[in-house]
Amino acid sequence: MSEDVKNQLDQIGDIVDNKIEKAFNAAKDNAKGEVEESLKSEIKNLSEKFVDLNDRMDKSEVNSQKDLDNNTVRSFKGALGKALKDGAIESIQKGNSNNAKFEIKADMTIAADFTGDVARVQRIEDIKYDPSRAIHIRSLIPNGSTDSQIVRFPKESGYSDNASTKAEGSALGQSDFDITATSIQMEKIGTTMRLTEEMLDDTPQITSYLSARVPSKVLAIEDNQILNGNGSSPNLDGLFTDGGAFTTTSSGAFYQSVESANEFDVLVAALNQLAALNYQADSILLHPTDFHKIVLLKSTANEYLKGQVMSGLQPAILGVPISINTAVTAGKFLVGQLSVATQLWIRDGLGIEFSRENSDNFEKGFVTVRAVERVGVSNYLPSGIVQGLSLIHISEPTRPY
Repeated sequence: MSEDVKNQLDQIGDIVDNKIEKAFNAAKDNAKGEVEESLKSEIKNLSEKFVDLNDRMDKSEVNSQKDLDNNTVRSFKGALGKALKDGAIESIQKGNSNNAKFEIKADMTIAADFTGDVARVQRIEDIKYDPSRAIHIRSLIPNGSTDSQIVRFPKESGYSDNASTKAEGSALGQSDFDITATSIQMEKIGTTMRLTEEMLDDTPQITSYLSARVPSKVLAIEDNQILNGNGSSPNLDGLFTDGGAFTTTSSGAFYQSVESANEFDVLVAALNQLAALNYQADSILLHPTDFHKIVLLKSTANEYLKGQVMSGLQPAILGVPISINTAVTAGKFLVGQLSVATQLWIRDGLGIEFSRENSDNFEKGFVTVRAVERVGVSNYLPSGIVQGLSLIHISEPTRPY
């Protein structure tokens, strides 16, 4: 249509030019310099038609640009026809080449036989993915940096307290502290993955996506190591491994005075175990399942007791905040004064690298993504941590459910 309108514009332009020239010559011949009314009317009509066609031409160009901006989807047949018309196989037809390669810019993802027009596809740029942990364990304990591969520190494992009043001439009692020199090694935590070059080229946001996702996956492994590492290289010294056990068997223990005990009571008893050693607990770690079991606890009158832990925005028991984390094994709990009992050492912070120089990446067109860190955990005061089973029945015979 635009080509036809353009031809008409050219024709009318030529006619108008001729009419104007004719009118100018007639005016020169006329003594008064006047132009015939019929000629003036004819020029006016042609000018109006020229303006109308020009407006149509402008609108056509605007619509064409809109189609281009909106990524108008062609059928495979239409796109192929245009490519052939533009000379895509001209070299073969002329015998100048035995091969031809050209790109068909058409959406062929939903038309199996490539017939007819392909439906418009709306593309969502953001990549959707499963959520990661809102809180990582490293945010609950002190962090320190080191430039050494090995960190050495004194570790107190117990003491005998024989301090007493002294009568004149008598010997003072001797108190002994059990302190051992302990060392930990920085361990490497990380992962690699391979992506095709096309993934990086065709999806620019893949880089920012990986920068957000890969660290969260590495930190999830770090969470598990901080809590459950067995201390045997390359594993970290985990809090559950080094922490003190919840007391349930000693004669006269606090738990024996609790009747009709439930999971909430277990945690209160653990807080008491720390308080008896002069620790001030600052963290309670639970798996989501165990936390919600506590929220669902009811009284004998079938009333929820969740006010015990949900009195504010931050879940807490006796003012000690509860952190919910899937790195904690369901059925277990950990309570402690983590601000003094442990520390995370960071030798190398988490870094992400992209490289084509790995294995057969160059030949196969791959890019390797590498994420790695070097960290260690020093548990200074194991007695400042209490860990155990949240489902231990403190007073099983009198448990109401």
